[in-house]
Amino acid sequence: MEIFGVVNVSADSLAGFSVCRSADEAAKYGAQLLEQGADHLDIGAQASHGAANFVSPEQEWALLEGPLRALVNLGVIVSVDTWQAETARWALDAGASILNATDALQKDAMIELAAEREVPIILPFMIGPDPRHLKRVEGDPVQVMIDWFDLQLERAERFGVRDRIMLDPGTGFAPAGWEWKDRYEYQKLVYRGLSRLRKFELPIFVPIAWKQTPDRLELVDIVLEQEVEYVRAHIPRQIRERHEAIRLGSPLPLTDIWPGFE
Repeated sequence: MEIFGVVNVSADSLAGFSVCRSADEAAKYGAQLLEQGADHLDIGAQASHGAANFVSPEQEWALLEGPLRALVNLGVIVSVDTWQAETARWALDAGASILNATDALQKDAMIELAAEREVPIILPFMIGPDPRHLKRVEGDPVQVMIDWFDLQLERAERFGVRDRIMLDPGTGFAPAGWEWKDRYEYQKLVYRGLSRLRKFELPIFVPIAWKQTPDRLELVDIVLEQEVEYVRAHIPRQIRERHEAIRLGSPLPLTDIWPGFE
C-alpha cells in the first residue's frame, strides 16, 4: 500500500493543520509527511465541503503554484487535486505527475487534458457536477458505484485513458448537510464492498479520514483490511502503524486516538 500525504493550500480546508500558506511552509510540511511514512504527496487549493468558497482557475493557481513547485523539488511524485482543467494544465506544466480529477472527468476539457498528457488519473465516484454539489446515493451504494464506473470507464476507454485510472470511491466528499451518522453508515457499506470494484481490474485509491474518533478509526481499519493499492492520508504515520498491526493480526484499539488532529 502506498500513501499520498495531504498538503492543503486552501484556507477553507477543514484540516487546518495541513494548510500551508507559502512555498517554504509546503516544502517543510511535505518533507515531514514523507518522513512520517508518505510515499507521494497530494496538493489542492479548493476545499470540497459545501461551505467552501469557489475559486477561479487563476485564484486557484495563485495559491498552488509556489507550494506545488516546492513539493516537486522534494523529488517525489505529486498529484494535483482540482476539478478545473485550466488549473490542472498549469500544475502538470509545473511538475505535478498525477491528475486527481475531482470533477470525475465529467468535463471534456479535463479528460482531453488527461489523454493529451498521458498521466495517471485518480477518478472519484461522483453523482453531481462537482464535490460541493453532490446528490445522495439511494439503494446499494456499491452497486450504484459499479454502474457509474461502468459508464465512466467506457468514456475513458474512448479517450484512451482507462488503463491509467485509479478508482476512488469518492468518500472524501459528502453532500452538504449530511449528518455524520448517515455518512458513517454509508462509508462502512462502501468500504466493506471495495472488493466488488476489483471487477474493473484497476487499482483502488481511498481518501482516509483524519478526524480522531473511534468510529472513524473503525472505517480506516476496514479500508486497510482491504489491502487497497493507495490511500490519501493526512496522518501517514498513524496509517502505517494501523496497517502493520492489521497485517500482523493484532489490530490497534479504536480508542488509540492521536491528539492534535481535531
